[in-house]
Amino acid sequence: MTAARTPDPITPMWRGVIAFRVLTWAFACGTVIVQSGHYQREWLAWAILGVMALWSVVSSFLYLRERTRPPSLVVFDLVITTALLLTSPWVLSDAQFALNVPLITTVWAAVPPVAAGARFGASGGVLAGLVVGVATGLAREKFDLDVARDGVLLAAAGLLVGMAATMGRRSAARLEQALRKEAATAERERLARSIHDSVLQVLARVRKRGNEVGGEAAELARLAGEQEIALRSLVTTEPVKPNDSGTTSLRAALQLLATSSVQVSTPADDVELPAHVTDELVAVTREALSNVEKHAGPGAHAWVLLEDLGDEVVVSIRDDGPGIPDGVLERAAADGHLGVVESIRGRVRDLGGSAALDTGPGRGTEWEVRVPSTRGAR
Repeated sequence: MTAARTPDPITPMWRGVIAFRVLTWAFACGTVIVQSGHYQREWLAWAILGVMALWSVVSSFLYLRERTRPPSLVVFDLVITTALLLTSPWVLSDAQFALNVPLITTVWAAVPPVAAGARFGASGGVLAGLVVGVATGLAREKFDLDVARDGVLLAAAGLLVGMAATMGRRSAARLEQALRKEAATAERERLARSIHDSVLQVLARVRKRGNEVGGEAAELARLAGEQEIALRSLVTTEPVKPNDSGTTSLRAALQLLATSSVQVSTPADDVELPAHVTDELVAVTREALSNVEKHAGPGAHAWVLLEDLGDEVVVSIRDDGPGIPDGVLERAAADGHLGVVESIRGRVRDLGGSAALDTGPGRGTEWEVRVPSTRGAR
C-alpha cells in the first residue's frame, strides 16, 4: 500500500486564484460591453471573450484539484493568456489605441503571474509578470510609462504571491516535522514505561544482587549496569536518522554512548548538524573513549560534554586516568602508530575544525574538539 500523499498546504491560495480569474473575466466582459460598437472587429472581440470564458472554466476546474495541477498547466496558462492578449491589434481600432483603451484581455491577463507565483515561488511569479508585461508592450506597439507600470505591477503581484506560497509551504513542512517529532517522543515514552516495568527492573535487580554477592557475580552486575544505562539512553533519546533536511541530532547520538563509566552531558535543545558531520564526531568520541578503556585502566571514568556555541560545536572528552607521559605520542607517531593522529585529529581536520589534547602524568586526558556548525567536510 502506498503512503498517503501530503496535501498541498497552499490549496486555499489556489481557490483565491480561481476567484481572481472569475472576477477578472467579469471585468473583461463588462469592458467589452462598454466598448461594443467601437472595436475594429466586433465579432473577434466576442469570440476572444468566449475563449477566455471557456479557459476560465477549464483552468479553474484543473487548479481546484492538486493532482491536475502540474507545472505544465501553469506554463500553458501563461502561453494561452499571452496569445489572447497579442490578438488585441486585430480587435481594437486605432482610435481605441489612441485613447489607451484596455486590451481585449484587460486585467484577466494578471492571473498567470499569480498562478506562477503560487506554483513556482517568487522567481516564477516575477518571470511570468515580466512576460505578460512585455506582451502588453508588443500588443500596443510601444513601451511607455503605462506599459512599464503594468509590467511592474504584474511582477510585484507574482512576487508577493510567490513569497506567500513559499512561506506557507515551509511553515507546513516545519509543522509536519514537529508533529512527527512529537509522535516519536510519545512512542518512546510509551516504550520507556513498558521497558521500565520489565527489562530495566530485571537488569537493576541483577546489578544490585551481583554487587551483594561479589566475585564473578560482580562482573555480571557491572555488565548488567552498563546494559541498563544503554537501554535507558536508547528509549529516551531522539532518533539519529537523518531528517528531511539531511541533518541528524549530535545530542542524541552522543547520549547513546553513556555507560556506567561514561557520563554524557548535552544541552537541553537539539544540536542539528549535517549527517556526515555527526557521524565523524561520534567516531571521534568513540575513538577517545576506546583509548580511555585501553590505557586508563578498568576503574577509570570518562565524561563527554557537548556545547553549542552557535557558529561552532565543542565536544570535550575527559577521563580521570593516569594521563599520557610526555613524549609518548611523538614516539608513537615516529614508529608509525598513527591511531590518535589520524582517527581523531585527521577526522576533525577534514571537517574544518581543530582537536586539542591536554594531558600529563597524573592528571588524566582531555580532548577538546571544535567543529564549525555550518560547514561540511572538504
